Amino acid sequence: MERKAKAATQTGVYLAIVAAILVVANVISLSAYKRVDMTKNERFTLSKGSAHLVREGLKQDLQIDVYVTRGLPKHEAFIQDLTDLMNEYEQASNGKLHYSIIEPKTDEQRAAAKEAGLQEAAFGEGSETGQDQATITRGFMGVAFKYGSEKEAIPMLSPDQAQGLEFWITNTIREIRDKADGIDTKIGIVTGKDEIKVSDPNLVPSQGGRGGPSMRQLLEHHFPFYKFEDVDLKGGDTEINKELAGIVITQPGKEFTEKELRRIDQFMMLGNKALAVFAGAVNLKASDPSMKATLNTWGLEKLLDGYGVEMKKEAILDWSRSMAIPVQTQSGQMMWFRAPGILQLQEDSRFEENEQILDASFPGFFRLPELSFPFPSTLVPHPEKQPEATMKVVARSTPKTTVDTSENIDMKFSAEWKPKGEYAQRAIAVTVEGKLKSAFGGQEGLGITAPAESADRGRILVLSASQFLANPFARSGNPPPMPPQMQMMGGMGGDEDLLMLSQPYAQKYLTATILAFKNTLDWMAGDSTLLAATAKMFSETNLTYAGIEKPKQEATDDEATLAKKAEEYRAERKTVQQRVQWTLTLLPAALFAAFGLVRWRRRESARGNITLD
Repeated sequence: MERKAKAATQTGVYLAIVAAILVVANVISLSAYKRVDMTKNERFTLSKGSAHLVREGLKQDLQIDVYVTRGLPKHEAFIQDLTDLMNEYEQASNGKLHYSIIEPKTDEQRAAAKEAGLQEAAFGEGSETGQDQATITRGFMGVAFKYGSEKEAIPMLSPDQAQGLEFWITNTIREIRDKADGIDTKIGIVTGKDEIKVSDPNLVPSQGGRGGPSMRQLLEHHFPFYKFEDVDLKGGDTEINKELAGIVITQPGKEFTEKELRRIDQFMMLGNKALAVFAGAVNLKASDPSMKATLNTWGLEKLLDGYGVEMKKEAILDWSRSMAIPVQTQSGQMMWFRAPGILQLQEDSRFEENEQILDASFPGFFRLPELSFPFPSTLVPHPEKQPEATMKVVARSTPKTTVDTSENIDMKFSAEWKPKGEYAQRAIAVTVEGKLKSAFGGQEGLGITAPAESADRGRILVLSASQFLANPFARSGNPPPMPPQMQMMGGMGGDEDLLMLSQPYAQKYLTATILAFKNTLDWMAGDSTLLAATAKMFSETNLTYAGIEKPKQEATDDEATLAKKAEEYRAERKTVQQRVQWTLTLLPAALFAAFGLVRWRRRESARGNITLD
């Protein structure tokens, strides 16, 4: 009895000590709170770029007022995340940024929220008990910014979409900072070449005879710190504006003259300039539902060859990472409709660096989960032509790729596609960074002179997917634009099948395409500090199956063989998924049981020793 009483006393003392330690630890944690973010995209901590912006980029104090509506469980969790994020902004700013959380309850507070640019809205949340009832309330959920004499606002935030909060807040800070401090970043867009314009409404299906928003409109609305300027080369008679940070060339439909190319080279030799070429050899006409392609490089190859990037006059067809849609026939058979000219690429850990299909470390593609490359042509890097610069392939097709050099190529979805020719991996995006050699060797020609080497580091991106900045199905499926006087008659024409495909294409790829273009503009301007914040717009990428290869498609395979291979691949992947699921379910329980068994054995052994004593 005495031994039991002593053991009970010791147990009570130990429990009291443990409780005291827990209390002290909690008290200390109130003032020494620290989170460790183990996610790849730093989803729960402020990115270094955002911290640098508020610490080094602000010349004046920035006041941020966060207007919230409390009372709903979903709102409370969202407000806590928002408060944690604002704390990190404030701590990183070294006293330059201040914020307050405001719950408008008085008429004066509600009026102040509206005057700041916020929108009042109705918020609702269903019952968690499953009953047919909901809580409805009106209020605000937005952010107001004041920096110097400038004001901006995020009118409304959705508690259902906490992802991307840092992205929108950081971009608004950058916008108001640039406006107040007079910072302009000018980008030139080459025009006058019958090009695919970034101002063309070819991202979504046209509605009622009117096109949707263009790439340029979206960028100017969401990222107004970039100022776009049209650059009409006019045969090369005038110099390009030296104030531009860089110039963008989109898919042309008219030949570049040597004099125009020399003007571009002259601009690049100024130093600290950038050139982004979103163009290739594959040309498709707008509003052409046949999607017939012709091959033409429009003289661009003369400039690019000089910079060490050879553009081949051929179309890439990828049989592993291109668009494919399964369609069930009336007989129940599964048929696959393919568009092998539209590549869908994502970073894949199974590939070595010199084979990686999407380099997510390149600023333009930084941490983007997946990108679509419509109608690319082959690029061949020649680093020996730029010995003082770094040349890198940042996007490739897969090894299951063929090319087509025919005069006319049908690029439309079809079940009749068959691989022809030898498989090989092809480069479709190449960067050149550093001191650049002139594309024309620094030799005077046509009255235009340029030094043999750039005065400072330069940046070149060649991305050969001709419709990378467009939605290929909307561009081919939309009817030709109607005159303004006829738009009231509503939409006319258009290919229904292509327009139907253009909607899921826009939903899956449009956001990533826009952000890739915006990231590329950051890279061109030499400001890549905010790329990590952009990456937070997306969730973590899907898992890849390192031990499973996608089915190999041979030129002799018929539809039945391809369908069987696809079914075998899905079955093997499902087996792996089930194995992982059961491992995660049973392994922790087994480890816990083993730990308990070891503890029990040690306790029994200890009791035996006490009895022997």
